[in-house]
Amino acid sequence: MGSGNGLEILPLILGASGVVMGVMFLLLTMSVVSWYIIGYKTLYLGRATRESQSFLDTFWGSKRMDAIYQASEALRRSPLAQVFRAGYVELTKIKGTTRGSQSPDQRAETDMGDVENIERALRRAMTTEITHLESMVTFLATTGSSAPFIGLFGTVWGIMNSFRNIGLKGSASLSTVAPGIAEALIATAIGLVAAIPAVMAYNYFVRRIRVLSAEMDSFSNDFLNIVKRHFFK
Repeated sequence: MGSGNGLEILPLILGASGVVMGVMFLLLTMSVVSWYIIGYKTLYLGRATRESQSFLDTFWGSKRMDAIYQASEALRRSPLAQVFRAGYVELTKIKGTTRGSQSPDQRAETDMGDVENIERALRRAMTTEITHLESMVTFLATTGSSAPFIGLFGTVWGIMNSFRNIGLKGSASLSTVAPGIAEALIATAIGLVAAIPAVMAYNYFVRRIRVLSAEMDSFSNDFLNIVKRHFFK
């Protein structure tokens, strides 16, 4: 019973050396931050997906750009809505300029430049939205790749201390070695506990962001085609 109580997890953690304790604290902090990011990004991407679907329904169901723009104001988390807003604002600026008495060739060249301006506005908006979607996700990748090695460092340090204690006591009995080895292995275990959910969540979020990115790209092409067909004849 005594040896069993001596190998309980909490006393081993509290009795760990300073370096191993620091490693455990760092890993626990990374784990807590990772779980916060997982919860936040799950809610954020879920809302972005729902609002994007709602925006698409509005976009394809309405024939007036200004009405779509007004509806998009309530869909702040939708990346598709933000891309549309950027393109619509640029289109409004272009259509508000006077062409004067341009020849057909000059008008065609001006129209081509205007379409390129709208396309650049759409691309800028897409880049901004992808940056928002990917924010904090890289921390999950960092945690997933580094936490096991940080835990391994704590394990190696703890085993070094165990061998040092063996040398100081001149005994290699189980009671001398076991607490130090157990303390060291806890660091690796915490590292794995921090890394595994982070890696799984990272892969999941990357897939969802990739889907939203593809939807933005497809919508940008559709929007440009509509603009060319109806505004630059």
